[in-house]
Amino acid sequence: MNFNQTAMTNIEKELHQLKEDIIGMMHLVQNQLTKSSKAFSQQSIPLSKEIHKVENRVNAMELGISKDCENIIALYNPVASDLRLVLAALKIVIYLERIGDHADKIARYVRKEQITDPIDPRLLDAIRFDAIFETAQEMVNDAIDGFINEDTGLARLVFVKDQNLNKLHVNAIKTLAKSGEGDDPGTSESLLTILYLFSIVNKLERVGDLAKNIAEETIFYVEAKVLKHYKKKKKKK
Repeated sequence: MNFNQTAMTNIEKELHQLKEDIIGMMHLVQNQLTKSSKAFSQQSIPLSKEIHKVENRVNAMELGISKDCENIIALYNPVASDLRLVLAALKIVIYLERIGDHADKIARYVRKEQITDPIDPRLLDAIRFDAIFETAQEMVNDAIDGFINEDTGLARLVFVKDQNLNKLHVNAIKTLAKSGEGDDPGTSESLLTILYLFSIVNKLERVGDLAKNIAEETIFYVEAKVLKHYKKKKKKK
């Protein structure tokens, strides 16, 4: 009896610490994405370098949390919601690391020596660049808040915003393609800019997908529902 109580107390402590560590990583990645937006809009090289320095810390957190998850499974053999939390955590930290990686790569474009002139704000308006960035950030924020508060309603809001992000992404790609076709072949710098914008917009769309993955893991952890399998069955029908 005493042994079981001790074991239960230990696993509760471990799970509490696990969730705290995940939340810490979430806030770090959230901050990385916000800074990448500022670095791009302000064309700030110092801010871009700051984001790159933190990237190593994000990678280390992913490895550390994954190792903690493995230890919890090996030592405590968790079941039910405890096991779901650990399994969800193993995937969530991977998604967070990838979001941080995309934020770093977006900020890295600020340091590109090939682009010396500011990007034409008319082109950014035409592809609705700010709206794409803001929607991706909102999705990440909602996914994080959904996990922290165990709020599946908030997590599901990510799926709604994903549809909007996909539409913005498609329109941006079409607009950039038309801009590229209309460029003078001699203006290689503007062509480079368009290529960079192509890449950034694609990365932001991918950030939205990763936020959606985090939301799915939150729903799995809280409600014991696997949405990916459900969607596959629905498509087959």
